[in-house]
Amino acid sequence: MTTTEAGGVTGTFTPRPGAAPLPRMIRAQAALETRMLLRNGEQLLLTVIIPTLLLVLFSAVDIVAVPTDTAGGAGSSVDFLAPGILALAVLSTAFTGQAIATGFERRYGVLKRLAVSPLPRWGLMTAKTCAVLVTEVLQIVLLTAVALALGWSPHGNPLSVVLLLLLGTAAFSGLGLLMAGTLKAEATLAAANLVFLLLLIGGGVIVPLDKFPEDAQSVLGLLPIAALSDGLRDVLQHGAGIPWRDLGILAGWSVLGLGTAARFFRWE
Repeated sequence: MTTTEAGGVTGTFTPRPGAAPLPRMIRAQAALETRMLLRNGEQLLLTVIIPTLLLVLFSAVDIVAVPTDTAGGAGSSVDFLAPGILALAVLSTAFTGQAIATGFERRYGVLKRLAVSPLPRWGLMTAKTCAVLVTEVLQIVLLTAVALALGWSPHGNPLSVVLLLLLGTAAFSGLGLLMAGTLKAEATLAAANLVFLLLLIGGGVIVPLDKFPEDAQSVLGLLPIAALSDGLRDVLQHGAGIPWRDLGILAGWSVLGLGTAARFFRWE
């Protein structure tokens, strides 16, 4: 301690260098990742505008034959489309957007520099996952509002919906990180967009799986986007209970994707 001329006492300040607490570092990185996602015009187009336009367009125009409902009557277009578009939103953010963004961060050396910062690698991945979840919440709120305005009448248990969305996010995040951590950035950009288009067409999002040949249906039904869209549709459109089969498929993809990404992800 030191004494001033007026007789007061002042403290002696000793520097305390060191990293911030881990939760604070993860929150700061997650906030940064979220801002970067929302400021990227291409990602905004992919995650918000395209799903919203698809929902409005296919709900208003009689292009796709909607399957009959549980009572045997003709189902509503928006009741069929809304769950699939919610699944598409998860795909666009957790897989396509994250794969492209992470791939270019790896190319430009951002991941390499972050890997030697006080924030551990698993903390960085946790922050990225939090950013994806925040973006998905914003997507779901927007798409739900649009669907309700179009006459959507959702049913079912909200807990089942949350479980499906969380497992779907985990599955697509693992696959997106695997792609971003093993391919070159340009290859990731092309492959992620191609997979997005293929799953949009063949994943039961807009075109019902029963429109495909029977042999193809058994294969397409095992895809994570098909499990997510069918599970959400069973709950929100038909009021089903917990869709154990779809949850099991998503859990399997989650373990496979995240485990393989953790094993083969390259930071440089």
